[in-house]
Amino acid sequence: MSVSEHPVALTIEQRVGGATTLLATVMALPLLDGLFVALLLAGTLSTPLGMLETGLLVFGGSATVAVILAELDEGRRAMVRSILLIGAGLIPLATLQAVIAPTIESAIELAIFQRFAGVVILAIAASTASAKIGEYLPRPGVIILLGLLASVRPASLTVEVVIDSGLLARAAITAAIGVGFALAVALAAPALRGVVDLDRFRFGSSVALGVFALPVVGVLDTDAPIALAVLVVSGLFAYSPDRGEKPEEDTGGPPESATDADYTPEDTTRAPWL
Repeated sequence: MSVSEHPVALTIEQRVGGATTLLATVMALPLLDGLFVALLLAGTLSTPLGMLETGLLVFGGSATVAVILAELDEGRRAMVRSILLIGAGLIPLATLQAVIAPTIESAIELAIFQRFAGVVILAIAASTASAKIGEYLPRPGVIILLGLLASVRPASLTVEVVIDSGLLARAAITAAIGVGFALAVALAAPALRGVVDLDRFRFGSSVALGVFALPVVGVLDTDAPIALAVLVVSGLFAYSPDRGEKPEEDTGGPPESATDADYTPEDTTRAPWL
């Protein structure tokens, strides 16, 4: 599958040029559209499991895999260098957003905004699964803006820079997990190309994103790593070694048997009862 078949990557590909720029934009998209701040405010990064799932599904995910396997035709060393360069900008930006998150939190009703954060993830999951559905859904930034308007409390706004070292560390580690995932895919790219069904992995990742959103919305109250399990199963189902093997073509006709060579057609001029 070309990256042009991935709904999210296609939209970005039409606006930016170059595979490395495309990968950087895909990985930085959660920071650009406000999704990462929404997840910070929703408390998704409060546990190591939440950090792992966010890093793999939000900064990693099927779009990152599709770009690396289908578009980056550089050597392994060049791909690693490009991803490390992307990570050098991605991790500080994630940390910077963790600095401003407490100020935003002081001005909103967190319970209301958390539901909008879950809706954003569900919308991204639907757009990843189907480009047709994505055409009818608002962009993540629009949903987050609506969430801010619905939950804002101007009277309680505290304009003060609060440095939460724990939150900064969790944000940086989460972004680093996404970068590490991209590095792992790049290192394994020569072995994965041709044997991974990207369409199947894309659909599985969208299901994992949907499951990931359920606790954020408040529909599912569990600490079990369900989204992570769905992502792992999706990767297993997407791996198909037989895809890289071409079936042997049968260039010759069927072997001619001795009976075929010696066969003499019957004399059709004789009556059938003779």
